[in-house]
Amino acid sequence: MGQDYYAVLGLTQSATDADIKKAYRKLSLKYHPDKNKEPGATEKFKQIAEAYDVLSDLRKKATYDKFGEEGLKGGVPPEFGGSGAWTSGYTFHGNAEKIFRDFFGGDNPFADFFMSDGDEVNTGFGGLRGRGVKKQDTPIERDLYLSLEDLFYGCMKKIKISRRVMNEDGHTSSIRDKILTIVVKPGWKQGTKITFPKEGDQGPNNIAADIIFTIKEKVHPRFAREGNDLIYTAKIRLGKALIGCTVEVETLDGRLLNIPINDIIGPKYRKVVPGEGMPLSKDANQRGDLVLQFDIIFPEKLTPEKKQLIRQALLL
Repeated sequence: MGQDYYAVLGLTQSATDADIKKAYRKLSLKYHPDKNKEPGATEKFKQIAEAYDVLSDLRKKATYDKFGEEGLKGGVPPEFGGSGAWTSGYTFHGNAEKIFRDFFGGDNPFADFFMSDGDEVNTGFGGLRGRGVKKQDTPIERDLYLSLEDLFYGCMKKIKISRRVMNEDGHTSSIRDKILTIVVKPGWKQGTKITFPKEGDQGPNNIAADIIFTIKEKVHPRFAREGNDLIYTAKIRLGKALIGCTVEVETLDGRLLNIPINDIIGPKYRKVVPGEGMPLSKDANQRGDLVLQFDIIFPEKLTPEKKQLIRQALLL
């Protein structure tokens, strides 16, 4: 006869999963070596952990109920196990402290049960303040690259993901595809985050991770973006920079703007066209500005005659 895991926890074979958890909670706290210094407490603590490790696992428990400790640890012959059955022997890893911490959570499971002077706090089972609650997996973060046109007009993006989903039996899982739909609002900026709560892999002992998409802007052939403003770099020759010119700019919505420049254009000169930038995410009827900056093209060489004309024109 092997040891009776039910008896170790003070239970019978008719115990429910809730009964098993309740018994482990009570006994593990009672016999934990940090609390109980009596001889044999440490060994009892390990026995309690092993019993819980077996009885809290559906497959281990089913094998133990049918074949006892000998069958559990010796392995189930294939003729008894059938497809997917437990056929290899079970060995307790011996880390009772790990089971304790996994059950209660946190790096210091006794933080809620003892004051700084070592006196026990009478919390009862209802005062564990969340201990034993499943922890959520770390968020899964992905970048979503969008064009300026997508962010100007707004759009809808559908993203296919594959994730592990728990089956109806609550113990097995399978891989399934799902479509996540992102409705991009006009004016969204780089860095905007879209969160799909608990759409990560599911498991019996975890809370599925959130999936977070972060907006990234693709490089645009004509514009750069600064907040709600669009920056356009116009290349002009030195002569036009001095005497003025008209700059043509094709907007994101396909219009052609003819912008007159009557000022002398220096290296840091900028021309602001109000209301021709990106829509504001909070109010798409309002828009930022279009800002023209200039790349002045200098001549590679000048004839003596042209140099003389420039001297005369600039009174040099």
